[in-house]
Amino acid sequence: MEQRLSVVTLGVTDLVRARAFYESGLGWRVSGRSNAEVVFLQMGGLVLALYPEHLLADDATVTSDRSGTFRGMTLAYNTSTRDEVDAVLQFAATAGARIVKPAQDTFWGGYAGYFADPDGHLWEVVWNPHWSLTDSGELILPD
Repeated sequence: MEQRLSVVTLGVTDLVRARAFYESGLGWRVSGRSNAEVVFLQMGGLVLALYPEHLLADDATVTSDRSGTFRGMTLAYNTSTRDEVDAVLQFAATAGARIVKPAQDTFWGGYAGYFADPDGHLWEVVWNPHWSLTDSGELILPD
């Protein structure tokens, strides 16, 4: 099996609201493959999909019971600079995100904070001085 992550699918409670947050609020481009049932956003070599939570649960044959904000996963948005972390968090808040943890120094030498999208999915906005981003925004881990 190849080491690969292709799609992250977020189960959302209101697809129209979620699309508006990511497309109009954050200004991200929605793929033309999107429709009234699912939204796709190209994220470099990865795709972020938005899909109604109850349908996602049905597809996985699990219940869609939500218990608390933390669901055992986060998404990360890495930045090129420390100052960019604060700017991205502010931009997300203006778009309707809830700041869960304001940016602060990390124990490992970086700087990070968290926001939650309208469905409570946690996004970490982080600057890691030990990692770098390509000009196209791809994260390259050091050897």
